Amino acid sequence: MSNIIDLSVPIDCDFWEPEKVTRGVVDHKEGANKLGESYLYFHTNSWWKRAFVKLFKRKKWIIDHNDFPDGMGLSLMYYQLTTHTGTHIDAPYHYGWHKGQDQPATITDIPLDWFYSHGVLLDFSHDNQSIDKQAVENQLKKINYKINENDIVLINTGADKFMGAKSYFTHYRAIESSAVQWLVEQGVKIIGTDAFSFDRPFIEMINDYKKTGNKDCLWPSHFIGRDHPYLQIERLCNLTSIPKPYGFKVSCFPIKLEKADASWSRVVAIL
Repeated sequence: MSNIIDLSVPIDCDFWEPEKVTRGVVDHKEGANKLGESYLYFHTNSWWKRAFVKLFKRKKWIIDHNDFPDGMGLSLMYYQLTTHTGTHIDAPYHYGWHKGQDQPATITDIPLDWFYSHGVLLDFSHDNQSIDKQAVENQLKKINYKINENDIVLINTGADKFMGAKSYFTHYRAIESSAVQWLVEQGVKIIGTDAFSFDRPFIEMINDYKKTGNKDCLWPSHFIGRDHPYLQIERLCNLTSIPKPYGFKVSCFPIKLEKADASWSRVVAIL
């Protein structure tokens, strides 16, 4: 029997987020009333007839919670969040493109077979070294593994211990652009991290840009995707629960948000 390890963070309204998550709840009583009015809704498209019925013939056309068993219908919830909230996958469209290039792939343009493949775990959670090309090569040598085309590479930085707090967005280790480019050149199409982002915290990058005027300071790992299209999984968790560095599968199918720059995913490791 397969062992499935959940690598996805929850989307929680109580977590600190740059773009706050909000949730609206239609409880079972209100839900029953909504369902009761749907009978009228599907019988006519005329707003004035609906208004007339509600005023003068309500009992004939509409039922409410009193008509449902236990006075309860079905609940409903509304969430407001960005495509980059929680565990999600960035499509090449998210990174932008060079002038004169065609618009790159959105999340629904990506073949589904990209999202299920052999997984490789690189663990940098026990040190503070820069996660660059050399560090990645050293880690692969340590675990005696050679990258294969279409491997899904997961990078553990230890960042998920700050999940839910503001520090999660300001104290984490970046995946350097040299590491990203090297992995993509080996045939890797999806790279994941437990951190908020592949690039350094916003403040650090923008401070460096203000000091130097060098645009290459800004989101360099993301922008590798303009020349070497690949997908990022951001905001993973539980990577320490994977008991071995390879010999497992990763499933990371995204929600089908048509033409979206990114989409939420319930990422799991399967052993």
